[in-house]
Amino acid sequence: MASAEREDNETRGEDSATGVSSETTSRSSRHGTSEDEGAIDMIRRYLAEKLGFYEADSERKPKILDDTSIDGIIKYIEEGRCKNLITMAGAGISTSAGIPDFRSPGSGLYHNLEKYNLPDPQAIFEIGFFRLNPKPFFTLAKELYPGSFKPTVCHYFIRLLNEKGLLRRHYTQNIDTLERVAGLPGEKIVEAHGTFHTSHCLECKQEYSLSWMKERIFADVVPTCDDCNGVVKPDIVFFGENLPSRFFSCVEKDFPKCDLLIILGSSLAVQPFASLIDRAPKECPRLLVNREKAGQRDRLMILLGMGSGMDFDSENNTRDVAWLGDCDDGCQMLADKLGWGDELRKLVKEEHARIDKEKKEEASKKKPEESKKEPEEKKKTDSISQ
Repeated sequence: MASAEREDNETRGEDSATGVSSETTSRSSRHGTSEDEGAIDMIRRYLAEKLGFYEADSERKPKILDDTSIDGIIKYIEEGRCKNLITMAGAGISTSAGIPDFRSPGSGLYHNLEKYNLPDPQAIFEIGFFRLNPKPFFTLAKELYPGSFKPTVCHYFIRLLNEKGLLRRHYTQNIDTLERVAGLPGEKIVEAHGTFHTSHCLECKQEYSLSWMKERIFADVVPTCDDCNGVVKPDIVFFGENLPSRFFSCVEKDFPKCDLLIILGSSLAVQPFASLIDRAPKECPRLLVNREKAGQRDRLMILLGMGSGMDFDSENNTRDVAWLGDCDDGCQMLADKLGWGDELRKLVKEEHARIDKEKKEEASKKKPEESKKEPEEKKKTDSISQ
């Protein structure tokens, strides 16, 4: 026992000889660890702030919605707290019109492109491939051409938001122009991925109208410029092209003022469109209406203390709400809760009836023209046979 005590004293003596006791060493180690953690936290916060991802600690988060649910969103609107609402839309708002989305297994557009003999499905929307072989794109465009489909409940709900004086801007990933067909003013629309509404020659940049392009697509020819014979491409954004300048200028003006963001039918998988959800102010509620949750923060972002993405399930969530289901059902539900349900149903019914009537009138005008052509074609056939 004396030996053990002597060894202990000798050990303490060795510690003393170095000028540091074991207790002091432990304190120093803890202090060093604390300093390291503090330095890491400072670096983390610095980078996050520079990247625009930093989010204040939960105890400093303001209470934005009384309840992070659909009812909380409805109350927020009814209290008049929403004057600059922004909607963001993806392919999910047009699927009920018969337009396929891109990525759904089995039914998505990319799944059904084998017949075009592409190097890969995405190639049909790549500018490099288009310049070499534009025919597959125009064959597909005939199937998906604007004017062949009617706007959905979702499109008319967005129009209703505008008519109620709530909508600041509608941002869409879609190229189907159904927002325009639904009656939403052009100045309210930002077509982030471009549009079929106008077209330009790839060589001389001459602009062409929707009707000009439609005539050539339905004649099964590759549209070429009347001036220089270059290929004319609809103003949709292909992979490898820049987004329209209007997208960036409107984002700078709109999102700092956004007081409610509604995301409709988007997987929030394509950049830079997906990152718009983080451009809304921290005090702005965000509602996702989609078949599944999207745009959520990943574990790395949470670990780094970065506030990028939606935060539906966190205990600290004060502003993000997800409603899962078909977009049309979700929009009708919102309209019902806001007291606009019957108005929306009537709008859809009347607008669809108007579109059907216009299509019938257009078809009836074409029939006499076609019948006039038949005798001439018959004469040509007869002369050839003789």
